[in-house]
Amino acid sequence: MISTTVRACALLSLFVHGSFAADWPQWRGPARTGHIPPSWTVPNTLPAEPKVLWRVKVGDSLASPVVADGNVFYIDNVAGKETVHALDVVTGHEVWSKELDEAFKDAQSTPGPRCTPVFDDGRLYAQSCRGELKCFSARDGAQLWRANYVADFGASFIGEKGQAQGAARHGYNGSPAVDGNHLITLAGGTNGAGVVCLDKVHGRVAWKSGNDPAGYAPPVIATLAGRKQIVAFTCIALIGADTRDGTELWRVPLTTTFSRHVTTPTIVGDTVFVSSHEWGLTAVRVIPAGSKQKAERIWTSKEAAINFASPVAVSRHLYGLGPAKNLICVDAETGKLAWSQPGFTVADATKAHASFIVAGRDLLVLTDGGQLVLVAADPKEFREIARTQVCGRTWCNPAYADGKLFVRDTKELVCVSLLP
Repeated sequence: MISTTVRACALLSLFVHGSFAADWPQWRGPARTGHIPPSWTVPNTLPAEPKVLWRVKVGDSLASPVVADGNVFYIDNVAGKETVHALDVVTGHEVWSKELDEAFKDAQSTPGPRCTPVFDDGRLYAQSCRGELKCFSARDGAQLWRANYVADFGASFIGEKGQAQGAARHGYNGSPAVDGNHLITLAGGTNGAGVVCLDKVHGRVAWKSGNDPAGYAPPVIATLAGRKQIVAFTCIALIGADTRDGTELWRVPLTTTFSRHVTTPTIVGDTVFVSSHEWGLTAVRVIPAGSKQKAERIWTSKEAAINFASPVAVSRHLYGLGPAKNLICVDAETGKLAWSQPGFTVADATKAHASFIVAGRDLLVLTDGGQLVLVAADPKEFREIARTQVCGRTWCNPAYADGKLFVRDTKELVCVSLLP
């Protein structure tokens, strides 16, 4: 009996460990790159009719779901409040829900949250459009600490008025990033708190630096030219800052009308890629320069201009959604189009969106019309492998965990099995 119990406990431990290892805990997955880890099982085709395991009604939101620790976490609008929810990953039953902030509405979309939550080590971090940041216990939703970018760090939130730029205009969209014991936020305070580093357990300020107002893109943690750093696409620039104290390592000024800077910085080697619908997709290469670093734009492509759908990188090519509702493959070294496939989304070009997940040698592309398309990540040619309808109209990135896709549209959050 003891031996059997020990073996059962060991098997349970392996199952639990494996399920945790398969978490999709933040925006664009475990490494914030849109890549499914190579050890995970991925589909080699898609079912003609998706196998829906469960679906739940949800409120208005443009925030993507995440999966971690046996739960699915999402944020929506409930009776005028941005509200955080935890659902059981197997059944879809609600475990807890907690209020985050007053909902925000502008002319761009339905009212509701726009920032994907972040899970780490038993805690869930949720950021509202208005700049309210709360840390919850992932187990029961108890609030552990909070901070407010306007009240605590001197940021400005105006809403869709006058010449307001970036997050001050349409809300804080970019998810904070966990770095070891710290949580990196783009608070956007112009009084020395553009980037704020908080103790992730207690919420205390570890350091703050810079004066850049926040755009919409999330920060990423990367090593460029031998230096670990925070890469941030702000209202006025693309910057690199030392993770230890926030010291600015390099800066490339980038400005546009109303600072609609949305794309997540995508990195290949020592080159960072960001885009704007105004000036196009651009490549910034970082090189050593004494105690700091130097960065320069090596190419910009208007032909490959990406509006607000973040691309993914596979080897030396980028895959994303171009300016003509076209799926594009771009040579990361030169900026030249390897190929372009038209007619990939249903919205007009100014509102077209698609989400990209790298699944082994292929791409899972979720269109704004709710179609999931499996495409070969092949720079030689566009090759569609399979396609299926998984949800309604959506601008939200899906989460992938344990062979399942968790995707939300304007009405529902759906769990779909992609493996036989």
